[in-house]
Amino acid sequence: MIRIENKQDCCGCAACVQRCPKQCISMREDEEGFLYPQVDVERCIECGLCEKVCPVINQNEPQNPKTTYAVKNPNEKIRKESSSGGVFTMLAERIIDEGGVVFGVGYNEHWEAAHYYTETKEGLSAFRGSKYVQSIVGNTFKEAEQFLKQGRKVLYSGTPCQIAGLKRYLRKEYDNLLAIDSVCHGTPSPGVFRWYLTDKIAKIATGKNRGYQCPIPQIPKVDDFARGYGVEIKGIRFRDKSCGWRNYRVAFDFLKDKHQPMNYSQSHYQDSFMKGFLRDLYLRPSCHACPARQLKSGSDITLGDWWGIWVVKPDFYDDLGISAVVVNSEKGMLVLQGMEQLLYPMEYEDLCKYNPALLKSSKCPPLHEAFFAVSKKGFDKRIADLTNVSLRTKIINKLKRIVRRICGKQ
Repeated sequence: MIRIENKQDCCGCAACVQRCPKQCISMREDEEGFLYPQVDVERCIECGLCEKVCPVINQNEPQNPKTTYAVKNPNEKIRKESSSGGVFTMLAERIIDEGGVVFGVGYNEHWEAAHYYTETKEGLSAFRGSKYVQSIVGNTFKEAEQFLKQGRKVLYSGTPCQIAGLKRYLRKEYDNLLAIDSVCHGTPSPGVFRWYLTDKIAKIATGKNRGYQCPIPQIPKVDDFARGYGVEIKGIRFRDKSCGWRNYRVAFDFLKDKHQPMNYSQSHYQDSFMKGFLRDLYLRPSCHACPARQLKSGSDITLGDWWGIWVVKPDFYDDLGISAVVVNSEKGMLVLQGMEQLLYPMEYEDLCKYNPALLKSSKCPPLHEAFFAVSKKGFDKRIADLTNVSLRTKIINKLKRIVRRICGKQ
């Protein structure tokens, strides 16, 4: 039976929930807004399947990649809509052209990040762009298994721990499965994202923050909250490239009272949610001891941003975004056939230098507990109190960034 005594020991992949033959495990939200499995002990038959599919209990050994590339999607429209170089869409289109199914992360009706599948190229647009929040896996491992058993090709994309959970859940290798994970810094709390969105909606609609308090579970669903203010969310983009790939912005599109367009756009250095995320204030506890880092997930391909390519290969760089493609299996090599003219060979060591999350888990910051402490202050104010620095420090940090740019180290 799954027993979560230390929250670092659960990555929230929901493999245990989906594999349980008695359906006696459910995911419940804790006070920090993360989902954890809860067992109905009266129905549990102690079969042990939940423990056998857990990617934290059953970790793989670290792996070395077969090869590494930098890639740009030649369709600049898709590349602009994507977080980095738009490679995911290229791979997904291949699977759909072959009659396959693609699983990715989009927003559900409550504006929660959630896994689901599409069988059309048009459906891929919802999967483009990063969602900096842990997604709801739901029953998608089961759905993917059903398609695989039917002989259809399946592309399943997710964080490394989600892919590790999927592979454990399946309990066998499928030739028709292409598993793609991402270079993952860590997954922020869905509950904190809900808190942030409700505060943002209230401020845009009224000019004032709503000022919800922790614990997180008391904060309402975003769509219900928005309707109370006459607001309809039309789109959320964490990696808006209107100012370029490196200077990406957080952008929302709203309708007020069904007809008045309203927009929010802020640099990722200034947006309150991103400030907290980049300081690791509300990552899942397991992210500080990631069970799937160092290519341990079992994925065929790992995708991410090729940060630092302007230093390593400046002739390949442009500010629409460059994808890092880390090939981990023969299957990953095969799916890239026919794309050779788009593949720019790179060194994995250079990628790791600018993407340390490939190798190391982030440390839990001292301010983590302070962030979740009960307070009458709203989200933006809480982040400001915990992240504001003195004017002197701001000036010093800005000068350091300028020096790094001049010296070609950024």
